[in-house]
Amino acid sequence: MENKTIVITGASSGAGKTTALELAAEKVNLVLAARNETALLELGDECRELGAAVLVIPTDVADRTAMLELAQKAFEWNGRIDVWVNNAGVLAAGAFEETPWETHQQVINTNLLGYMSGTHAVLPYFKQQGAGILINNISIGGYVPVPYGSAYTASKYALRGFFESIRGELSNWPDIHVVDLFPAFLDTPGIQHAANYTGKVLKNAPPVSDPKVVAAAVKESILHPVSNRYPGGASKLFRLGHALAPELMVKFTGLLMRGYFKHADPIAKTDGNIFNTVDYSMSTNGNARPRLSRRTRQRITAGVVLLGVGLLAIKLLTGKKRLA
Repeated sequence: MENKTIVITGASSGAGKTTALELAAEKVNLVLAARNETALLELGDECRELGAAVLVIPTDVADRTAMLELAQKAFEWNGRIDVWVNNAGVLAAGAFEETPWETHQQVINTNLLGYMSGTHAVLPYFKQQGAGILINNISIGGYVPVPYGSAYTASKYALRGFFESIRGELSNWPDIHVVDLFPAFLDTPGIQHAANYTGKVLKNAPPVSDPKVVAAAVKESILHPVSNRYPGGASKLFRLGHALAPELMVKFTGLLMRGYFKHADPIAKTDGNIFNTVDYSMSTNGNARPRLSRRTRQRITAGVVLLGVGLLAIKLLTGKKRLA
């Protein structure tokens, strides 16, 4: 891994920042991209102290020209791009019709078109080299919908289909790999940065994983690229639950969200970081809730498993009644 040139978008906080710090110790060449230049420069200094060479390029992934410049500058720095990590993302929470249309558009511009733009910018360099690894931090939202986060869900479902299509196009390029990551809820500042039109404080629902699980998945994907990874464990269970009983899973998640809103503390509505970067909480972790003990995490995981089994049982029983 040493001396590989690795581009990371959305590197200023959360999973992107964690990944940069974890990779820095491998003495790689890091190209750090995000909108917050101040946070990027600070991260660049941290990564250099850990042994990495660093190039900081302030970039808005929703800006097509900026993405082309990011790829060009990254390539010119060391004469190649070995790994490109699509990671930048935003969230807008609120009932669909109560969320400004411009906000829905910007979520799609960042989460979906930003990943597509990065892919479009880097693939010519990969093909010129005959090799490269494209890693996409999609989230389990690519399989399980998020009620009151409709544009976010639309972007994540679309990303899964988009990269499956790209993987098919690249099937005759054996040394160009596309790796999709589907982590569940992460303890990052993302939920604090979100646009919020619910009027309620947003918190991650357990089980919440440390963003280091994404960093570990990125490192493993560089060493051993495979099509799909599910960092944190719980994401596989959520995917299974939705696959077994999608309608019940959708109703359950909607009920869960509405129940939370009834008891959540009130907060002023905000556009968050949708249109502009924020100047707070640019850390790796969100610390939105106390860390869960190992026993508590095990109980929650067991609960998710039981939910999946229960959904399957209900589906089977319902099917039998229809046949009777």
